Amino acid sequence: MDKRTKIPNAPVSSDEKKKGVIRLSVNAAIIAGIFSAFISILMLFNYFQLSRHNPVESETLKVLVEQLKDEPNNKQLLQEIRAFDLMARKAYFTSKWQIETGAVLLLLGGIVIIIALRGYYKLKSTITEPEASTVDENTRRILSSYWVLGIGALVIVSALVASFFSVDSLSRYETGQTASVNEQPREDSVEVVDLTQQAEVSTPAEKADSLSSGQIANTPEQEEGATKTEKDAVGNEKIAITQKTETPKSAQKNFPGIAEIKKQSPGFRGPLGEGVSFSKNIPSSWNTAAGTNVKWKAKIPKKGFSSPVIWGNKLFVTGADAAERCLYCYDRNSGKLLWQHQANNIAGSPSTPPKTSSDTGLAAPSAATDGNCVTAIFGTGDIIACDMNGNRLWAKNLGVPDNHYGHSSSLIIWKDKVIIQYDTNKGGRLIALNTVTGDIIWETKRSSHISWASPIVADVGGKTQIVTSAEPTVAGYDVETGKELWKNDCMMGEVGPSPGFG
Repeated sequence: MDKRTKIPNAPVSSDEKKKGVIRLSVNAAIIAGIFSAFISILMLFNYFQLSRHNPVESETLKVLVEQLKDEPNNKQLLQEIRAFDLMARKAYFTSKWQIETGAVLLLLGGIVIIIALRGYYKLKSTITEPEASTVDENTRRILSSYWVLGIGALVIVSALVASFFSVDSLSRYETGQTASVNEQPREDSVEVVDLTQQAEVSTPAEKADSLSSGQIANTPEQEEGATKTEKDAVGNEKIAITQKTETPKSAQKNFPGIAEIKKQSPGFRGPLGEGVSFSKNIPSSWNTAAGTNVKWKAKIPKKGFSSPVIWGNKLFVTGADAAERCLYCYDRNSGKLLWQHQANNIAGSPSTPPKTSSDTGLAAPSAATDGNCVTAIFGTGDIIACDMNGNRLWAKNLGVPDNHYGHSSSLIIWKDKVIIQYDTNKGGRLIALNTVTGDIIWETKRSSHISWASPIVADVGGKTQIVTSAEPTVAGYDVETGKELWKNDCMMGEVGPSPGFG
């Protein structure tokens, strides 16, 4: 029988435990450093690749757009341009995702390195028996560590700087420096009425003492205690709704009924925003080059993608650039510019307008009118209301919309309310302002994300609703209170088309 002495396991000393944690910290720092260096190299490579081949500056696309100006009716060419444009957009968002993800991963790697090194040095200084080494050896190791950390930090900082400039180069797509396929060649065969020299009609402040309170944002006294919280119709989410503001009796007006509204084109997509026209015997085709069914043509001073809206003999359209945002009124029968009103001197309006894509701009939303007033909103978040003669009733800023293309949801008026769908990257809101005073009647916070669609008015079972479409929700709201009546999470992606109702 083999006789051996069985020795019990020796207890592990405190210093041994600390050395184990130190080794773990060193390994973690090394792994995180290698990971960060790898991500940094990928981001630097991405930067140099973008600097040589920017995905949104395709020479092929530029050539095709120039060719389209010579061949505006070439449908096959237009399809090719759309295909290239779609590829450019996909490349843009892919590159943007890579840059943002790389920056987050670099940040996480840096945090791990800092925590690991801090633990390493803190524990190493508490070990009772320091490792045997000469002063020269310690100095050499310290210098080596500094060199490694310095080079690693330089690589990471270089990668972050490269990512910043990568984002900057890609943002040129958003500022409209790429070619716009929406621009059409000028038709010289049709007489163009140049109205840019018409004098601007402004509203002297002394003419509107009773309206001056509407030219600035709501005061704290107006907003204090105005918010309450309710559960929505589904019962799952909270909806913040401001209490209804009573309209002064002196501000009451005779609002048009549905029969009168159907005779006009008071907002985007016609009466109630539903895309249905009730007019009879109107042209269904036009040819601007030949002048077929073209009654007049006028040059609008500022560019805009808003649709014209009509009430009676007055036609309203908006235009904007980085310097000015304007509402224009034309005679619908002659094309003569009757007046124009600049959206300026508005409290809270940004000194520098937000960046927008070239096919959205700052005047994409269409105006709205009820025959008593006309309201217009711009990509800066500024909304104004004028009477039918161009005198300002009120103006305010709703906050600059966080939108990577630009704000485009159009306004719609129902009785005493102008309805605003204000869905941005920071959250969704549905707002009802009094058309006479500009005061908030109600405001509903939404769980939806950014949307470019416009609200519509629908009569559902005798109850008037506001219907909206956004990601991910199509929903109906009580027009009087703003309360959510129903919703269906059925949308995804970039929602642009407005709802229809029948």
